[in-house]
Amino acid sequence: MRVLVVEDFEILRDSIAQGLSEAGYTVDTAADGETGLWHAESNDYDVIILDLMLPKIDGLTVLKRLRAKKSPTHVLILTARDTSADRVKGLDSGADDYLVKPFVFAELLARVRALIRRRYNVKSPVIRIADLEIDTAARIARRGGQSVELSAREYSLLEYLAHRTGQVVTRTEIWDHVYDFNSTAESNVVDVFIGHLRRKIERPELPRLIHTRRGQGYLLGEEI
Repeated sequence: MRVLVVEDFEILRDSIAQGLSEAGYTVDTAADGETGLWHAESNDYDVIILDLMLPKIDGLTVLKRLRAKKSPTHVLILTARDTSADRVKGLDSGADDYLVKPFVFAELLARVRALIRRRYNVKSPVIRIADLEIDTAARIARRGGQSVELSAREYSLLEYLAHRTGQVVTRTEIWDHVYDFNSTAESNVVDVFIGHLRRKIERPELPRLIHTRRGQGYLLGEEI
């Protein structure tokens, strides 16, 4: 899943980005509102973490411009402004959540996970497709009760497909949600990772769950 961090304080920005990356998220960063807005308008993020006091364009203006363009991306405001009036203003401007600095990183991660579930209309942190279980809080997968060893990239791909269970997901959509801005694309990279995932998820004796729709993309779900 892909997250944008817009924060002008370099140490905090890098720390958040590193923590999110270590948790398995694909992360882009921006140091000012202008760059952040450009990223947000140019890419499809699952969550944007947005400071308010930014150079060039302030965070509230960034948020209002995104909402004016009907951006569906969930936005978490991360700021030192902690009065109830500030919270009300941020939420009324279109934010989906509001977290005050200083904060505990585990709480930030929990809020990001909750916003991702909300985006895809998933209530439970555990997604089940037949005998496949994806625990989005622990970031682990099991098939038939047995743990499946996945790399961070493979897990991210599986979680994104799981959030879109029963839908055909294009290669472009997968790229946009699993790879960051600096990634260099190879024509078959998505197919290669789908192949890796299939070898770990599928079993000869079990129903196939990852399906190819030729010319369209991939679908995770039970065969109809």
